[in-house]
Amino acid sequence: MHNSANSMGILQKPLTVATPVAADSHVYLSAIDEERFGFRTARAPDLTAPALPGVLAACHASGVTLCIARCGVADIRAAQAMEQAGFALMDTLVYYARNLTTVPLPSDAGGLQVRPVRPGEEERVKAVAARSFGGYCGHYHADEQLDRAAVDEIYPSWAWRSCVSRDVADEVLVADLDGTILGFATLRLNSPEEGEGVLFGVAPFAQGRGIYRSFMIHGMRWCQAKGVSRMVVSTQLTNVAVQKVWTRVGFEFSHAHYTFHKWFHTQTARD
Repeated sequence: MHNSANSMGILQKPLTVATPVAADSHVYLSAIDEERFGFRTARAPDLTAPALPGVLAACHASGVTLCIARCGVADIRAAQAMEQAGFALMDTLVYYARNLTTVPLPSDAGGLQVRPVRPGEEERVKAVAARSFGGYCGHYHADEQLDRAAVDEIYPSWAWRSCVSRDVADEVLVADLDGTILGFATLRLNSPEEGEGVLFGVAPFAQGRGIYRSFMIHGMRWCQAKGVSRMVVSTQLTNVAVQKVWTRVGFEFSHAHYTFHKWFHTQTARD
C-alpha cells in the first residue's frame, strides 16, 4: 500500500476538515481526527521554529490534546525546536514528482482492467484497503498512545470516503479481474498544473502482478486527461518498494517532510 502521504506505499496525509486554531494561521483544528479519536486534534502542516511558540499557545488556549506537525527535512531548526518542546518524531515522508509533458508515458503491460470505481463498490474497496494496509506503519500507527482499533480503521475509512465524496478524491480507480477488485488507487487535482496519486492499495494475494505499476501509469494518464503537467506522490521513507516503482516509471525525488506528534496532557488516548 502507499499513502501518498500516507498501498505498497503510502498518500501523504489524509484529507482533514480544518479550521484555524484561534488567530494562529499556522495550526488548524482537524475535525476528522477528532471524530476518529474522540479528542481535540490540531494540525500544523508546515511548522517553522519562529511560529512554534504561537502554535503551542494556540493549542493550549483551544484545549488541544494532540498536535500533528510537519516540517521540511532541510529545516533542522524547526525539527530541533519541536523536539525541545516535547514533540516526538513519528515518520519521514518522501515526495516524488514527474513531468507529464516532456517524457512519454510508459506502456501498461499489466493485463488487468483498470477502470473507475462504480457506485455500490465502496465496501469492496474498503475491504481491500483493510487487507492491504494490515501492519502498515504510518505516523498514526507509530504513536503508541493512540487507540489501535481507531488507527487500524483510518485507511479503510479513507478509501471508502474517497469513493463517495469528491471532497476527498477526484477519482478512484480499481483493478478488476473477472469481477473481483484486486486493488484501488485514489487521485486528486491539487491545482490546474498538478495532480496527485494519494492512496493506493493492492490485496495481499494479488501483489507481485504489476498492479501497482499499472495504477501509476493509469494515474498519469488521468492527470494528462485533466490537463495537468505534473503528478506527485508520497510515502514513508522506509517504503522502498513503491519508490522503486516510481523511479522505473519516470518519477524523481522532490522533497521530504518530518511528521511530529505533541501531546498536551499526560493521560494517554487509550485510557
